[in-house]
Amino acid sequence: MRITELLKRESIELGVALSSKEDAIDRLTGLMEAGGRLYNRAGYKEGILAREAQGSTAVGDGIAIPHAKVAAVKEPGLAAVTVPEGVDYDAFDGSLAHLVFMIAAPAEGADVHLEALARLSTLLMTPGFKDNLIGAADKDAFLRIIDEAERARYGDEEGNGGATGSNESGSVGGKDGRGAHRSKSGGAGQGTESGSGAGFRLLAVTACPTGIAHTYMAAENLENTAKRMGIALKAETDGSGGAQNVLTGEEIARAEAIIVAADREIEMGRFDGKPVLQVPVADGIHKAEQLIEKAVSGQVPVYRHAGGGEGGMASPGSGDSAGRKIYKHLMNGVSHMLPFVIGGGLLIALAFLFDDYSIDPSNFGKNTPLAAYLKTIGEQAFGMMLPVLSGYIAMSIGDRPGLAVGFVSGTVAKMGMTFACPEGGAVNAGFLGALFAGFAGGYLVLGLKKAFSRLPKSLEGIKPVLLYPVLGILLGAVVTTFINPYMGMINDGLTDFLNGMGGASRIVLGMILGGMMSIDMGGPFNKAAYVFGTAQLAEGNFEVMAAVMAGGMVPPIAIGLCTVLFRRKFTRKECQSGIVNFIMGLSFITEGAIPFAASDPLRIIPSCAVGAAVAGGLSMAFGCTLRAPHGGIFVLPTIGNPAGYLLAVVIGAVVGCGILGLLRKELKEEER
Repeated sequence: MRITELLKRESIELGVALSSKEDAIDRLTGLMEAGGRLYNRAGYKEGILAREAQGSTAVGDGIAIPHAKVAAVKEPGLAAVTVPEGVDYDAFDGSLAHLVFMIAAPAEGADVHLEALARLSTLLMTPGFKDNLIGAADKDAFLRIIDEAERARYGDEEGNGGATGSNESGSVGGKDGRGAHRSKSGGAGQGTESGSGAGFRLLAVTACPTGIAHTYMAAENLENTAKRMGIALKAETDGSGGAQNVLTGEEIARAEAIIVAADREIEMGRFDGKPVLQVPVADGIHKAEQLIEKAVSGQVPVYRHAGGGEGGMASPGSGDSAGRKIYKHLMNGVSHMLPFVIGGGLLIALAFLFDDYSIDPSNFGKNTPLAAYLKTIGEQAFGMMLPVLSGYIAMSIGDRPGLAVGFVSGTVAKMGMTFACPEGGAVNAGFLGALFAGFAGGYLVLGLKKAFSRLPKSLEGIKPVLLYPVLGILLGAVVTTFINPYMGMINDGLTDFLNGMGGASRIVLGMILGGMMSIDMGGPFNKAAYVFGTAQLAEGNFEVMAAVMAGGMVPPIAIGLCTVLFRRKFTRKECQSGIVNFIMGLSFITEGAIPFAASDPLRIIPSCAVGAAVAGGLSMAFGCTLRAPHGGIFVLPTIGNPAGYLLAVVIGAVVGCGILGLLRKELKEEER
């Protein structure tokens, strides 16, 4: 697939004037939608904003490449604008962006588009290419410049067999800047050394959170800079389509140092005992020369992998506090658990929707064949949430050996095994048991790694296939079995407490949870409330989840409503974005309020928090229930007392809107 196959004329605008980064994102998402690439513009924009929250996608030198890989994308595509006057895109070098490409990649499906996106990222690092595009007379000229540059660098598709990265090296594009195929050892900047088998002086691995743009730009810049400095360097790209131009064991052994420019987890065990420089992926784009100079200086510390050389995963931020590390481990488990909770929960909810209660009230949910089928699948998916939670927490702590230990320990917790009743069912360890099992399993694996680090090197190969699985699973199961009765006591006590709460107490609980959903809008407080709600789903307390979702829906709706009723207190741009917030709020996407909260936190956050607390409290007061942990109004048929639930959300949004309207000051005409 060529770059020009991803970029339609409908998705190009030349010579536009943009007032801000937000304006640029709005304009480009509109162009992407005009090209027919999206299922849901709001969902795609949310993905773009989420990526920007991790760091600006402006790469400096007048270029920005916002990108997202989300389910809202129908098919891969590009959108582009040229901005003669420039727009502030929060570039590291303070430069205005004159050329902005937006990338849309589907969350699932074939990755044949990734090579073209990688090529575009690479070409944008080529001198003169950007200026030619900015100066393009029309859309046809714009497309022709891209096509000619791609053909000059990579040749015709027919000439290389139409390969999409299937050349010998496995590198993107498969050809160097002169149009010749890279050597099998791959990489630019190798000079004649690679051909003579002398290897590479430096190696690099690049990976950005989405694996689309910055991954390849960092690799290209590192390779080109090294070549200019007369240093042989090979860069592995760990993109969405998998690792390409993979570093071999021989190359790693011969290299002086390795530069890891990554913002997500990559395989690090292979670098054990080598000097490794770990930096954000943006440094590979902006600070390539400094990184290379430091790498060859001999001042880079030697990397020691926790597993003594086993293939494991590591990520930036190793200097985090203990609390931050625990939070990351927990969120790794929760993020992998949620698809099972959401998918299973929705299917169970649909089973009740399609069933006939009058046939057999005691078997409600499985009275009709369709309902029985849906509920059985949903129960199986939902039932996997605890082992998945435990497994991925353990993996986050102990790398790959921790996965099996965590899965089995989580299953033991789910079964409620005790030493007195090994067949299970004796206690209700539930969510807390699986949580403990995940952390216990992960740290057990770390202990085993440390204990086995003194074994002879000849036994290195049996550790991941025999010692860790057997001993880890056994010890993890024993520890979990021991702790299950105590977790069961806590779970039963919490359930009894919630069930025994009177009206006023339940309302207060709903207000607290609703307010937490709005305090940081996707941050730790929001996630803590959401995790508590999903945990209570597993225990059969459906009112808690209803209050949580009601609180999460209010902030975007309240802001959207405020931009309609108090237009003079918002800029025209904010008023336009407010409409989108209605959609996000109704879809239970709390993060839609983040841009507003970031610009005016002292007014936005308290207003939304009060409104969300009111919605959560009213949801509890009205006795609303929710079996599906996501979906907003789209799961309304599965909500117990839907009229009361809608009323709670509306009242909460009106309260939040009213407070925000009072707190905001009216803007002058020139400010709007």
